[in-house]
Amino acid sequence: MFGAEKGSADRLDGKKLSVGMVQSRFNESVTNALAQACLQELAALGVEEKNVTHVKVPGALEIPCALQALAESDKYDALVALGCIIRGETYHFELVANESGSAVTRLALDYQLPIANAILTTENLAQAQLRQEEKGRDAARVAVEMANLLNELS
Repeated sequence: MFGAEKGSADRLDGKKLSVGMVQSRFNESVTNALAQACLQELAALGVEEKNVTHVKVPGALEIPCALQALAESDKYDALVALGCIIRGETYHFELVANESGSAVTRLALDYQLPIANAILTTENLAQAQLRQEEKGRDAARVAVEMANLLNELS
């Protein structure tokens, strides 16, 4: 250990941060609730409304493309991915869940930019609705904490 270790609570100050948020419109009742919870938590953590960019895309597979455009702008300390994939009767669920998730992770690593992944993958709408507010808040907290951590490390 190189010095006093900071806890996660020490890294939850978003006053100086800029956050980009990409929301899927597919399953929009859930993703709207995710976005609202995320925006409320970002505000509670001190991220100013003017420092949050919120864009919408058609579905989960389009989220990484918008995230990449935001990352390339070099304007953001962290990004947030918000979506909802509900299992259906075909293999499509696995394809969308796996591809969107791996693309989000790859972008975070390629750009060395924290991306909070709150793309829900659930069996049904009821499961998604149970998670929508908590995961929206969690995404905001992860984005702020990781942005501050990476700022400390660089």
